[in-house]
Order: sequence, then C-alpha cells, then structure tokens
Amino acid sequence: MKNLSKFVVVAIVLAVLLAGLFGWRMSQIRQQQNAMSQPPPPAQVETTTVKADSWERTLSAIGSLRAINGVLVANEIAGVVESIEFESGQMVKAGALLLVLNTNTDEAALDTLQAEQRLAEQQFKRFADLVKQRAASQADFDEAKANLDAAQARVHEQQAVLDKKRIRAPFSGVIGLRLVDLGQFLEVGTSIVQISMLDPIYVDFTIAERYLPQVTVGNRVEVTVAAYPQRVFAGEVLALETSVNSESRTMQIRAALANPNRELHPGMFANVISYQGASEPVLTLPRTAISYNTYGDFVFVIKAGSGGQQTVERRTVTTGGVRAGQVSILSGVEAGEQVVATGLLRLRNGQPVTINNAEALHGDGAES
Repeated sequence: MKNLSKFVVVAIVLAVLLAGLFGWRMSQIRQQQNAMSQPPPPAQVETTTVKADSWERTLSAIGSLRAINGVLVANEIAGVVESIEFESGQMVKAGALLLVLNTNTDEAALDTLQAEQRLAEQQFKRFADLVKQRAASQADFDEAKANLDAAQARVHEQQAVLDKKRIRAPFSGVIGLRLVDLGQFLEVGTSIVQISMLDPIYVDFTIAERYLPQVTVGNRVEVTVAAYPQRVFAGEVLALETSVNSESRTMQIRAALANPNRELHPGMFANVISYQGASEPVLTLPRTAISYNTYGDFVFVIKAGSGGQQTVERRTVTTGGVRAGQVSILSGVEAGEQVVATGLLRLRNGQPVTINNAEALHGDGAES
C-alpha cells in the first residue's frame, strides 16, 4: 500500500512537469505565430526614375578581328638557315631582312655564269667591230648577240635564286613568334614567322539579309572584346560583301578600327554595334534596377499604399539594348515611374518600403 502511494505521488509530479513544459512550448509557438503574422518592417531602398530618352538606332552583331595584311612568311627555295635577322614581337618595315639561307653553292654558280656573261660580251663586241668592217657576216653578229642575251638571262635567273634565299618582310607590321632555328634545313614552303599589320585592324561581322537596308558604307561601329570589357573601340563600315550567303541568308560586313596601341589582335571574338544615324525614343533604367531572370526580367515599382505607406510591386519588363550602363525598356513601365535602384533580391512583392536617396545603400548593387 505504501509503494502504491509513492507511485501515485511520482506520477502526479511527472504529470505536473509535463503539463508545465507543454504550456511553455505552446506559449512559444503562439509568440512565433504572432511574430510571423506581423507585417515585415519597411525596407529602406534607393530609387530611380524611368526616363524618356532618344537613342540612335543600332544593329548588334558578332564578328571576328582580322589583320589588314597578315601572312605566315615562308621560303620559296629550300636551304639551311644561315642567319635570323629578327626578334619575336618586333616591328619591321616593308622589305626588312628577316632570314638568310646558306648561299655558298648559289654564289659559286653565279660567279661561273658572270664569267660566261663577260666572255659573251667580249665576243659580241668583237663581232660588232667585224660587222662594221665587213669582216663578219650579220648571222655571226646575231648569234653573238643571242649568246650575250642568254648569258645575261642566266645571271639574272641565278641572282633571283640568291635573292629568294634572303627572305624579307612583305609589308610593315608586327612580327610574331619565330618558328625556325639556326642551322635548320627548310623545305620549300616552311613557315618562318607570322607578320601582321595591326593598325588599323578589320572586324568582319555578319547580318541577316533583312537588315541590309540598315547598313551602309561609312556607318559608325563600336566594338567590344572580352580582353577589354570596359573599352569601346570605334570605327566605320568599309565594305559589304557582294552577295548573300545562300545557306545562312546572311551577308558579311567589314569595318575598320583604329588600333594605335596594338591592343586588338587578329582572331579575337568581337561584339559589334552598327549605328544607323536615325534616332528613336526609348525608356531607360540603370542596369542595377533590373533583375535578369531565366523566367523573365523584372523591376520593383514604387506604389502608394494605404495610410501613406509605400510598397513595391514586382513587374515584368522587356529589355532592349544597353549603353553606358543604361538599359532600354521596351515594355512594362512608363516614363516617370519610380523603381527600386538597387538591392532587389531582398525585396518581395507588396513589401512596405522607405525611400532614402540621400546616400547609396552599401553592398546592394551586387545583388541585382
């Protein structure tokens, strides 16, 4: 009986403790529910205004850079490299000596032919005098003249062989990396070095045939490349291809860009914008005011709520071109509307906000 009484007392104590714990937990849950049911505090935001502007009409394309003149210098005659007269990366003038092949055998052959030429000249002079004295026939004179002409031709031919063993720059430009070594035997057509004329430089790009009326010779172009993402290189359209590609229905365009510091190199991928001269009205917003999303770009528009409290409305927009950090908005907003300028990821539709344009909100620009 005594043991039963102890058991009842313990059970009552445990029940009281469990009831207390349950009540405390329920109180916490109610507090959390009350906190969650409260509207979020207004977020402090910086705003900007949708502006009406006028932009020159443009056409965007992708292309590739190429040198005005660019070749792999090669030898026309086989031979052993005797001397290399250039350094990789240097500037050279047209006609500058680049490489010399061994010419010992060819010079000896030239000496022989020059000796034959001198003999032919002496014989020609002798027959010329004899013809004047009527001591030789005209046929003998003509044969001597033909022998002299043939000897001179053989000398010129051998001299041309020697000249081809002295390889020169075909035009002024920048030398690339040396591809041969001293003492190396070069077969005919061996690549020696790349030489490119880089200032100015061409950019070739293609456009769809429907855009042909929008591109003419002299149109201004702006080019950006991955190596210098913050730089814009200006130029103008030089020429259009004479025919449209029958497979892709595109036409190739060529423009020239100034490249005095040789920052642009052949083969670079280029983003090209061609300006058409005429202007058109556009609405613009800073790039930071737009959230780019796979399912659609959007902005947060400032709306007046009840009691004077301002809120944000998430609105899908259609974007166009980008210039100097400003994005053209094709649809979704109207001129004069206020939108959140930075920190879009911490906002949600309908959230109360407080506008503070006195100073930029630190750390928000990267989120958008």
